[in-house]
Amino acid sequence: MLSTSTFARRVFHRSITRGIKCQAIRVAEFGDPEQLVEVEYDVPSPSAGNVLVKVEAAGVNPVEIYIRRGKYGKLPELPYTPGTEGAGTVAEIGAGVKGLKVGDRVFLTDTVSGHGTYAQYCLSPSSGVHRLPDNSSLEIGASIGIAYRTAWRALFLKSKMKKGELVLVHGASGGVGMACLQLGKVR
Repeated sequence: MLSTSTFARRVFHRSITRGIKCQAIRVAEFGDPEQLVEVEYDVPSPSAGNVLVKVEAAGVNPVEIYIRRGKYGKLPELPYTPGTEGAGTVAEIGAGVKGLKVGDRVFLTDTVSGHGTYAQYCLSPSSGVHRLPDNSSLEIGASIGIAYRTAWRALFLKSKMKKGELVLVHGASGGVGMACLQLGKVR
């Protein structure tokens, strides 16, 4: 059962976001950068298990170029809004979402297909929404998801790196390489 204040916040916020328009970058067909077009559309509503986030910073990753070109193994349905990583504030919560509330500062590591972070508002499954520490900027939050998750997987899940081992990070100039260096030092 919702407390009166929680219910009031959700109803009040819905009345703010329902019926308003937001801007987004959409891709209507796969191809060159010219396919990235600014559009205006209704702010989406989160379904059960999803979160609506007001995006204040979006991460840009090389994989999004491959997807936009149509040269990736898993492609979204057209049209879609690109972007997997981002950071912002929780605008609305779908039924069944626990541990988050409207107004929380968050970073995203996943979005609902077609509703990416190249928009003022995006939808994300609650499993892809994480609280952003107060001492981290939104820009940092928007850049850590893919790079650090990939680095963690490579170092600790695949290679099973242990304390005291030396690791050669070939090409430590990009996001994943830098994340490997930082995570490797901590371990």
